[in-house]
Amino acid sequence: MPVSVPRVVARTLTRQHRYTSETLFEGVYRLTERASATFTPSGLSILYPEPAEHVLEPRTLRPGVDPLAALDELLTDVIRQAPSATGCVGVELSGGADSGNVALAVKAARFPEVHSFGLLVGGSTGRQQRERRRAFVEYCGFRDMAFPAMQHTPFCPGGVRALCKPHDPAGAFYQEAFDVVREEAAARRCEIMFTGSGGDEINAHHSRTQAELPTQKPVPWLGSKAVRALAEVNEHLAPIPVLPVPTLMAFGMHSPGFLRAGVWPVSPLVHPRIVRFMEQLPHEHKRGKALFRERIRRTGLPECVAAPTEPENFLAVLEKGLRSYGLPVLDDMLRESVLVDLSYVDGKALAQARRDADAAPVVPDLLCDALALEVGLRSLM
Repeated sequence: MPVSVPRVVARTLTRQHRYTSETLFEGVYRLTERASATFTPSGLSILYPEPAEHVLEPRTLRPGVDPLAALDELLTDVIRQAPSATGCVGVELSGGADSGNVALAVKAARFPEVHSFGLLVGGSTGRQQRERRRAFVEYCGFRDMAFPAMQHTPFCPGGVRALCKPHDPAGAFYQEAFDVVREEAAARRCEIMFTGSGGDEINAHHSRTQAELPTQKPVPWLGSKAVRALAEVNEHLAPIPVLPVPTLMAFGMHSPGFLRAGVWPVSPLVHPRIVRFMEQLPHEHKRGKALFRERIRRTGLPECVAAPTEPENFLAVLEKGLRSYGLPVLDDMLRESVLVDLSYVDGKALAQARRDADAAPVVPDLLCDALALEVGLRSLM
């Protein structure tokens, strides 16, 4: 296993993720957007670009302009540009406003064969999610496949982490569930998978001049090496990119799995033209994803689809994964741990967290970061 980079490990354990060419390991680099890598006999150097220019404040619409029509035209045009030799494509369809708007544009683009894929979260929230998905699928005429996410929770038996297959230690929490989607998309010969990634970011209601990072939750089991490294969390960062930073970081976790399966992931909502359009849009069209929801309403789909009272989330899936399968991993980690041995995690504090978890109504979700990192590191040894 390569030597770890302390500040990157500390970022991962405390969810202070940063966009940078650095990875968890020395000598392993990420090529960030618009950056260039140069290989010479003396080694590798990465040159960052100048910061991208952005619209700092929304602008006033000209009289008579219909922003919905503009978004519709832009989104459909972006999707039609996606290269497909066979015309067989997939759509990640959660039933929310983001994936729903992408689905509507995919329908308008008239691909010969479209498959939709979804992860159902279960419970009352899942029942509403199923109804929303069914409405989209019937309206768009997709060939649909849905999978119960509760059967593919983090750390579940048969998943990449339980089998200790080599994987990215800082990968997505829900990669077991999304692996199922990716495998099915590949089996159906989908060349492209359209996703709704980035919808939250482009609808963010703030001025770029006043944006602040959220306050981080304290992590009581941080070890001495990670605590010292926190002082360097904001060092060696990439410049401001064209696309939203959280979206690019999500791509880094989500996209490699699709590429390994032979499927090309495309996220139309963060195409540079749409990012620019949304940056200029007045706040009232972005607040609560107003424009996205109005676009769904105009299709004639019901209000419960356009603006659900209980949007889906994966918190119950994470809790089941941690409670059923994560805590046994933690028990093993208390006996022998890469992170504890390297002083990134305090073993005594982690043992206390384990004792507290049994009595707690909900297992602390921050434990998932340590468990996933530990299992990922072991998979590479």
